[in-house]
Amino acid sequence: MSAADPRTAPRQALTLDDYAALAREGMDPGVWDFLQGGAGEERTLSENLLAFDRRRLRTRVLTGVAEADTAVTVLGRRWAAPVGVAPMAYHTLVHPGGETATVQAAGVAGLPVVVSTFAGQPFDKLAAAANSPLWLQVYCFRDRSVTRRLVERAAEAGFEALVLTVDTPRLGRRLRDLRNGFRLPEGIVPANLPPGDYSSPSGHSRTELDPALDWSVVSWLKSVSPLPVLLKGVTTGEDAARALDAGADGLVVSNHGGRQLDGAHATVDVLAEVAVAAAGRCPVLLDGGVRRGTDVLTALALGADAVLLGRPVLHGLAVAGQSGVADVFDILVGELADALLLTGTPSAAAAGPALLSPAGAGPVPTPATAVPARPAADPAAPVVLRKEELHASLGDPVLDTMNFLNEVTTRYPGAVSFAPGRPYEGFFDTEQLFGHVRRYLDHLAAEGDTPEAVRTKLFQYGPTAGLINGLIADSLRADEGIDAAPGSIVVTVGCQEAMFLTLRALFAGPQDVLLAASPCYVGITGAAALLGIPVTPVEEGPDGIGTAAVEAAVLAERARGRRPRALYLVPDHSNPSGNTMPLQAREELLALAARLDLLLIEDNPYRLMSTGTRLPTLKALDTGRRVVHLGSYSKTAFPGARIGFVVADQTVEDAQGGTGLLADELARIKSMVTVNTPPLSQAAVAGLLLAADGRLSELNAGPAAHYGDVLAAVLEQLERHFPEERRRSLGLSWNVPSGGFFLTVNVPFRADNAALLRSAEEYGVIWTPMSYFYPQGGGEHAMRLSFSYLTRADVEDGTARLARFVEAEASAHAAAAGTTRAADR
Repeated sequence: MSAADPRTAPRQALTLDDYAALAREGMDPGVWDFLQGGAGEERTLSENLLAFDRRRLRTRVLTGVAEADTAVTVLGRRWAAPVGVAPMAYHTLVHPGGETATVQAAGVAGLPVVVSTFAGQPFDKLAAAANSPLWLQVYCFRDRSVTRRLVERAAEAGFEALVLTVDTPRLGRRLRDLRNGFRLPEGIVPANLPPGDYSSPSGHSRTELDPALDWSVVSWLKSVSPLPVLLKGVTTGEDAARALDAGADGLVVSNHGGRQLDGAHATVDVLAEVAVAAAGRCPVLLDGGVRRGTDVLTALALGADAVLLGRPVLHGLAVAGQSGVADVFDILVGELADALLLTGTPSAAAAGPALLSPAGAGPVPTPATAVPARPAADPAAPVVLRKEELHASLGDPVLDTMNFLNEVTTRYPGAVSFAPGRPYEGFFDTEQLFGHVRRYLDHLAAEGDTPEAVRTKLFQYGPTAGLINGLIADSLRADEGIDAAPGSIVVTVGCQEAMFLTLRALFAGPQDVLLAASPCYVGITGAAALLGIPVTPVEEGPDGIGTAAVEAAVLAERARGRRPRALYLVPDHSNPSGNTMPLQAREELLALAARLDLLLIEDNPYRLMSTGTRLPTLKALDTGRRVVHLGSYSKTAFPGARIGFVVADQTVEDAQGGTGLLADELARIKSMVTVNTPPLSQAAVAGLLLAADGRLSELNAGPAAHYGDVLAAVLEQLERHFPEERRRSLGLSWNVPSGGFFLTVNVPFRADNAALLRSAEEYGVIWTPMSYFYPQGGGEHAMRLSFSYLTRADVEDGTARLARFVEAEASAHAAAAGTTRAADR
């Protein structure tokens, strides 16, 4: 191996994700976003990966298979493995070798390359370098003579097939490129198209690509070239059948790598439907989301003849040119060979639906254009639901973040965990529960309730808005200076329900947008995803969210024709960052909200568990009723009660001129969701409030002091292991919160799920990737440390483990960066 070969860097290039991480480190951020980004909120981009993650292969044993054959035959040509290179423009963006290096690596591996219309190098040069099939990806231009000449030049160079992209009447709305104002660097141009201005890919597509294509384009293309024609972008059985009727010689199931219609299905989720419609009459290929050999095998099991690999090829090219691409192929094909052996499958051609568990395979689709794939269901057989027929929000990656974290925690029980934002259990006593409930019962009796009335309140459903609203109002007044009438309060099943109810009530249509501090608590973004509410992030600074950033976001959304309805934020000791807004910033934000007619959703669960002087809440400063205040007793009482609340004192007018409160509307929604909040839980929290005379800050002075002490211990240990000179050399930093449960550590390497797994397995320490908390990307080089659940001894042990992990990752990162620089020379 050469010195530039990334395989010389242990652990850094063992998977395709490793290559992605290395490529990103050495790439211009704007170019990275152009290559890596997707359309809209990038839901489809994420779903392409997650859809493979959900599927499970069935292993078979004692099969006698000693060696598996990965080779397949497609359009009469043998491929060494069922993998080809998907068409991607401008390989020269990431490496001067460009498509030539890619073609040479593919030739050595015996794999085909689909060359883009917008390739950065001439077809004849690529053909001279090739040792495996070349296909041409075709965009159809308004000027058909341009397309005809392109196809003719490819045929003259020896290309063997045409792949017509059919899902781009115009390029999708790619927000990363719009935000970056992306333009192709000088000198990056298509080598096989007439001279022109190609610097804006989206602008060029709008003026030059034909947006009005219909099925006749297939016959036209076949009339100008003898090469077989495959259609790329087919995702339904109906279109697959139409394509074959129109004369297509093959199909590529593709959603353009998530770069066209955001919200479209993942390609692997619709593969079976297309394969059924094709019924073996033509090859079916798939692209989108392939990152492992098991993904390739999954696609084969669902009916694909082969897959096309996209972004990982560019990652390998960016890291080490031809050798990087070759290594990407080696990794993927090696993983496929392993998967074939471990599933007892003698060859790639032998892969079939039996390889997938029923939950992973899903039912075989039977569109009206296809022959039914199975007889009528056995009435006694258990039903199997199709994921694509469930709500699209279930594919949002934010819904998987906490599950992944819990899985890691369970898998490594001996690790010290800086992940859970839970109260310290040493302050809980089981006997307290009985005392709290008894105290509330005595309170009810003292208020004049008969034994029968008390029994009804505890054993029956109770009022939807809550039983203990008055006690909550008293506590808010005593502790927070918030003057809220009991009727403006709805008691909820945890603060999460308060978020859900508030969002459901306030966001009426698709034009309504939620602004959220970024990074922000995943509960709010998860609730928004389930409700189909778009979230626009507003970057948080060291002192929390700033008014200039809020105003810019509001004006930008209005310019797009959308209505920013509310801003969600945690002003004190924010989760996840730990930052706190100064008083002046709070006052300025309230003034801005009034000027822009914006509501504020304030979530503030950590204030009463922190020492020192507390700044007034936004709600305490709210004279115009702009603030919907969310509260939780998970920290100040105990999480097991699952009691939260929302103060919604905004006036609501109906069309007839009648008025009520927003709280009344929330209660109406709640009556259809949880009916009411469990009275027994409310009783326990009420008893706690009564014991404190409403002043939970005084009752929780001991726990608050503990959390402050543990926070101080974390900061001391970080300083001990990383004195100023060392952290400066590493590029390491952290913030210093004044309270709360969290702080942020910025690191020089990618702190992602893969790094978290290495940290847990090799160093016995768990943390939370900050990227979980960024609604539209960010935080890849930061980790959240939660210390609330730990003792000082835990902190000392855990920080020492964390320090060893950070040092090791930083060293590996530095070595990989050196390798990348060497490869670029």
